[in-house]
Amino acid sequence: MKPIIFRVLLGVAALMLAYLCVMSVVTPISFENKRQAREVAVIKNLVAIRTAEVEFRNVNGRFTADLDSLVLFLKTAPKKEVLKEGSLTDKQLENGLTEHKAARILRTAIAKATRKQKFESDSALYAYVWANDKEVIANSLQGFRRDTIYKNMIETLYKGEYTADNIDAIVTIPYTDGVRYEIEVNDNYTTSQGIRVPLFEARAHFDTYLGDLDKQERINLVDKETKLEHYPGLKVGSVDAPNNNAGNWE
Repeated sequence: MKPIIFRVLLGVAALMLAYLCVMSVVTPISFENKRQAREVAVIKNLVAIRTAEVEFRNVNGRFTADLDSLVLFLKTAPKKEVLKEGSLTDKQLENGLTEHKAARILRTAIAKATRKQKFESDSALYAYVWANDKEVIANSLQGFRRDTIYKNMIETLYKGEYTADNIDAIVTIPYTDGVRYEIEVNDNYTTSQGIRVPLFEARAHFDTYLGDLDKQERINLVDKETKLEHYPGLKVGSVDAPNNNAGNWE
């Protein structure tokens, strides 16, 4: 009886050992595959946040650590664009004409023309100015046009990928229960030349979007990145030094 029990226990032990060996291989692979799939979504949001932060700085001269303010900016601020038609020649540039001066000449000519009469369209207005304004003709600015227009911020920045209805999603880390990205700004960084450079950083820790996966694999991943002095997660930008707002996956 004892030999039979011994053989059964030995068989059970062998099966358990085989199972543990298989799982020691399968678990890390499964964890890594799921991690990579999830990081696609996390990175997509970080890139969208970076785009919004850069535009926010272009308009306001600074970054923001307030995600609600960032989303409100995207929903309400118009995107300023300059439509360009024609370009200055080398001869015009040599004569001291610049884009700024050329645009000013056109604005003055347009103001004079619209005081005299009404035009059916902008095209008709420009055609009249190009053909009749003395200063425009003297500076050979026929065909030169610069118009400032204002477009929907979300549509312009994201090309239909986001709308006002779903833009709020960019501030929430995927695969979490509504956890938001961490945002930090540094308005006091100064280069060795004494130039102040605003900085921002948006990040998502491994423990957020990988929180429901294998605990030991996640601990090992965090420990590995920490020992390498890397941020244990995904982030874009840096509040320590300018890095062209790069992501740590790039």
